[in-house]
Amino acid sequence: MNKSIPSKADIKLIHSLARKKAREESALFVVEGEKMVAEALASGLEIEAVYYRNTIGEEMMSRISLLSSPSPALAVVRQPAPDMLKEEGITLVLDGVRDPGNLGTILRLAEWFGIENVVCSTDCVDVFNPKTVQSTMGTILRKVPLYTDIHEFITAQRAADIPVYVTALSGDNIYSSGINRLSRAVFVMGSENNGVSPQIMSLATGALFIPPFPATCNTGRSESLNVAIATSILCYELRRP
Repeated sequence: MNKSIPSKADIKLIHSLARKKAREESALFVVEGEKMVAEALASGLEIEAVYYRNTIGEEMMSRISLLSSPSPALAVVRQPAPDMLKEEGITLVLDGVRDPGNLGTILRLAEWFGIENVVCSTDCVDVFNPKTVQSTMGTILRKVPLYTDIHEFITAQRAADIPVYVTALSGDNIYSSGINRLSRAVFVMGSENNGVSPQIMSLATGALFIPPFPATCNTGRSESLNVAIATSILCYELRRP
């Protein structure tokens, strides 16, 4: 597993894992950073190779790294399977979230706040994208979202009488919504540019809005929150006593 100097084939493989198609075909991904590599080694996941800067040298580390600033350690890891969805609890659904930093941050939030399920639409950014992996700060080793047709998924949730809420500017005030009293529900967060798609909006039980403060002042205010920031507020409200 631990290799001293990467071969040309090793370098070619690592570079290929910057592309989604190669990651899907090989079922591998790259983890970089001392802390994340240490967590990967302790995670029980299958590790294909590990390289350390103090072993292979600064120049070689720069050659194999997928980051603009190479870190002291890099590992090639077998992709873990998506988490099995739990029947009870809260499900967070991401509709078209394409920014890798946002997806990684949302996964960290889901882990921190104990969100049981995370589901991604098929057009969300790949969770094993190198930038997504880095932004998870290790959460990807423990929490892997399920990618699926969210229209079918939400339709099934509604058929089972599970409430589904979307986030929208026309929604009800999240702070007085009482969502922290829900033991089982689905919450949909929309893409950075388009929000929740109309098809998904039409399936929702209700909509939630995070109001600005003060609510009466809109001068110079941004139109909406970043999806990761909005998700952090949603998660806090869900867990608020």
